[in-house]
Amino acid sequence: MNKRVIALIAVFIATLIYGVTFTIAKGVMPTHVKPFAFILLRVSGATIIFWLLGLFFKNQKIEKADYKKILLASFFGIALNMLAFFKGLSLTTPISASVMMVTSPIMVLIFSSILIRKAIGKQRILGVFIGLIGTLLLITYGNSSEENAYNSNLGNFLVFLNAASYGLYLVLAKDLIKKYHPIVFVKWLYLFGLFFVIPFGYNEITEVIWQKIPISIYWSIGFVIVFTTCITYLFNLYGLSKLKPTTVSVFIYLQPVIATSYALIVGSDSLNLVKICATLLIFFGVYLVTKQIKKSKN
Repeated sequence: MNKRVIALIAVFIATLIYGVTFTIAKGVMPTHVKPFAFILLRVSGATIIFWLLGLFFKNQKIEKADYKKILLASFFGIALNMLAFFKGLSLTTPISASVMMVTSPIMVLIFSSILIRKAIGKQRILGVFIGLIGTLLLITYGNSSEENAYNSNLGNFLVFLNAASYGLYLVLAKDLIKKYHPIVFVKWLYLFGLFFVIPFGYNEITEVIWQKIPISIYWSIGFVIVFTTCITYLFNLYGLSKLKPTTVSVFIYLQPVIATSYALIVGSDSLNLVKICATLLIFFGVYLVTKQIKKSKN
């Protein structure tokens, strides 16, 4: 089996993990563990794992000026990103949350144009406009009758805030990722992120009644920490080393497909006309944005 095929399999497995995480994490929150407590568990666990992995790689000194950049990237890429996502997911449904996540490429384009003055063509402007219409439609009218959707409107907005935060992180971290070894970068990223999330998650973590949590929920928490946070990062990293970034980015479209299929199979969510229309608008908007980028590269 050649390296390209292995890389494609690795990225697909990472996408599969992301897709099922929406439902798995939703099963934990907020009944057993509240969202901010879950994030504290996730970030602290990932910090330990990445620092242990760092022992097997040559130590690379971080320049003083870059600590501030990593700190800023950590705030948007770890703290705001994860806190908004899990809080939003605890309020909305897996399908709505997974659709919102697809808006990340649109947000990357917007922040790139603002921060690094990247030119936006007419087609990409249209894509941003269409994608944001779909987003607003899902936030405003995507209310769900599902029992596990406590406040879909707010939840959808928070997941969109998560996508926007992650898009800004990708722009901020672009040069840092090129400059430092990925493991060195990510261990510092998560360490700074841990300090950001402790104030939010501390009170909620003290409220958890550990002895009443079923074994299956412990497995779900472990899955999110080890697989969703660490394994996906390493698999995507391997994929990026063997494949073109545009090839890897295509897999983002599979996330809502996998999330929707899994949620419908286990009965944790359902489809309605608003979700379908909003999804089509968002997908078409992202398609226009990414298609224009490919053309400019060619």
